[in-house]
Amino acid sequence: MRSTFAMCCALALLAATALSLSILTIMAPNARASTGPIPLNCNRACLEDVVNQYLAAVVAHDPKRLPLSADAKYTENDQVMDIGDGFWKTAEGIGNYKHIFADPEFGQVVFMGTMHEAGAPLLMSLRLRIELGRISEIEGVYYRSGGGGPSGIADLDKPGYKPEDMWFKSIPPAQRLSRQEMISIADGYFTGLQKNDGKGINGTGTYPFTNDCHRIENGAPTTNVPRPANEPPGTINAFSMDCLAQFKLGYYFVVQSIHHRRYPVVDAERGVVWSHAVFDQGTVNQGTLSDGREYTFKGFNRPSSILVTEAFLIENGKIRRVEMIGPSVPYHLNSPWPGLSGN
Repeated sequence: MRSTFAMCCALALLAATALSLSILTIMAPNARASTGPIPLNCNRACLEDVVNQYLAAVVAHDPKRLPLSADAKYTENDQVMDIGDGFWKTAEGIGNYKHIFADPEFGQVVFMGTMHEAGAPLLMSLRLRIELGRISEIEGVYYRSGGGGPSGIADLDKPGYKPEDMWFKSIPPAQRLSRQEMISIADGYFTGLQKNDGKGINGTGTYPFTNDCHRIENGAPTTNVPRPANEPPGTINAFSMDCLAQFKLGYYFVVQSIHHRRYPVVDAERGVVWSHAVFDQGTVNQGTLSDGREYTFKGFNRPSSILVTEAFLIENGKIRRVEMIGPSVPYHLNSPWPGLSGN
């Protein structure tokens, strides 16, 4: 009886030891001592450190600095490629502008900011997913000057420039919206923008914006821009309007489809949703605004798309700030990442 009990205990101890060793192996098969493994329970500080490790590894052109999953998936502008290729070979340095959004519940983190390449700054939107102590997904979206639409990369990258303080507030747990509520608000933005007619989301008459909502696209403000002093009366200047006024005008009718919508990162503590989508436009460039005026988008006369990564800052159930990084891509690009919703 005793010998049988002792044997069982010995076997249990060996099994526990083997399990511990296997977990340590899983956590960081490729990690170097300088970086160390990623804890299985990675909180906000831990996720932010993973981003810093990643950026340092990219600038060093050395993926071996990271604890990567053996089957880690890597994309640049939705093109699947080997880790170490593409921007890994051309990155020169980390820029001055930085957002980091953390989602400890789902083990994901996002960086939106500036990097340096070929002697100039660019914008990078980066999503990392951590599973069992290893980086399993790397999704990078890059916008370089001349990549279509407004651009203000150089202004963002100026030393000392940083996001508004409201992005860094901590919302008390009792006041936080649920994950699904936040995703629904962010998705409402895309639904209201797609074939925008000024009638609200699905004809409800309402859009989810605060009165001071402001948006930045590729480093340039696309709302609340002061009108030029010599602008003729009656000129349709959408960039001088706030978010709500633009949507109520039906100005964005040119965007015909917003597909491959995803909301993988919800930073509940700070009220931020990070989204991914593809905008299809250019097949319709003439329309009637909600006030009855006819409007033509000059140059939007050929099929084109934008690969959009967008961060929404939500307060009291409404969108207060929007930051977007989005390069031009082939028309109706099909993302290799599975979507949660879309058309």
